[in-house]
Amino acid sequence: MCPTLDLEPMNGSVTLVGGGPGAWDLITVRGLRALEAADVILTDHLGPTDQLDQFLETDGKEIVDVAKLPYAKQVAQERINALMVEHAQAGKRVVRLKGGDPYVFGRGFEELHACAAAGIACEVVPGVTSAVSVPAAAGIPVTQRGMTHSFTVVSGHLAPDDPRSLVDWEALARVGGTIVVIMGVRQAPAIAETLQRVLPGTTPAAVIQDGETARQREVRTTLGSLAETMARENITNPAVYVIGEVAGLAHAG
Repeated sequence: MCPTLDLEPMNGSVTLVGGGPGAWDLITVRGLRALEAADVILTDHLGPTDQLDQFLETDGKEIVDVAKLPYAKQVAQERINALMVEHAQAGKRVVRLKGGDPYVFGRGFEELHACAAAGIACEVVPGVTSAVSVPAAAGIPVTQRGMTHSFTVVSGHLAPDDPRSLVDWEALARVGGTIVVIMGVRQAPAIAETLQRVLPGTTPAAVIQDGETARQREVRTTLGSLAETMARENITNPAVYVIGEVAGLAHAG
């Protein structure tokens, strides 16, 4: 069963929906049904947003853009929480549509607790995380029998030497396995430099921008050339990069 807050709705309700990496048909059936039933949709810029207006234009739904673009437009999390609660208290069925999965660097747990504090019933619908699906879209498995039996998903929005960072990058490199970095475009030079204190510069790497959308593109490189390659190719958010032997696997077919 999908985790549901055990509260009776005061008026309306909130559903946190993981929309997946970008392609409309990668949202779950449960997530799609929640969108169909919604009165109000608070949407990120990630996930299946390109077709949202067209899909819902005849249904009389209110669509509110609450995107938080890296280093650009920002809707404060407190404002998003307030909007969810306000619409639900007005008797509306609210969907908070998020890219990927609500609980993978999605602040979904914070939103769940905001609803709980206001006495609003809240359901969480899992989504397909970009940390696995975007590499797969580029033909890269994050694990491979006989090569690697583990992978780690890391947020790269803070530099390794930032005092707010909770990641021990050198320890992570020593663990082995595949490293998948999301939200790490700006900090790629510092991350690559830190990882090379443990890993050889020849370690395969791959970068996938706009994964699972019509704009998807990928670049194969090495850890030592990662920052240079991303700069030369003008890689921008959203992008995922993969570091490890699996990034060097050739495409099948």
